[in-house]
Amino acid sequence: MRLREKFVNFYPPLLGAGIRSRTIDGRTIRVEMKLTPFNRNIVGVHFGGSLYAMCDPWFMLILMRALGTGYIVWDKSASIQFLQPGRGTVTAIFHIPQARVDEIRRQADSGQKIEPVFSVDVLDTQGQAIAHVEKLLYVRKKNGK
Repeated sequence: MRLREKFVNFYPPLLGAGIRSRTIDGRTIRVEMKLTPFNRNIVGVHFGGSLYAMCDPWFMLILMRALGTGYIVWDKSASIQFLQPGRGTVTAIFHIPQARVDEIRRQADSGQKIEPVFSVDVLDTQGQAIAHVEKLLYVRKKNGK
């Protein structure tokens, strides 16, 4: 396990919001956030910024690991749609299938800049989506080679 994966739960923005992650495998990460006084908004439900923070780095980290050090991977943009109030513990599972990794690698190896889009739903304890997040990444082979 890489050092950043061991310590990501102690990264201040995630730690302060009560966000916890667990690596399932090299292409899957499960993230959860309990509702606490530190991440609730004025009406007593999950603060939107905390819901976004729980979804921010994971697709980039998964793809960085899957592609290896020969590629540049950056977050380029994101959007979040709030579907209903988040109460209690919320979870999201971030997964990139191997076939998608292989496709991105092939495109980047041909010299293209790739801008893949990934999406995830944040779920409540009943499995209902409370938010939908889309992430646009930027990927290219280092040194254009």
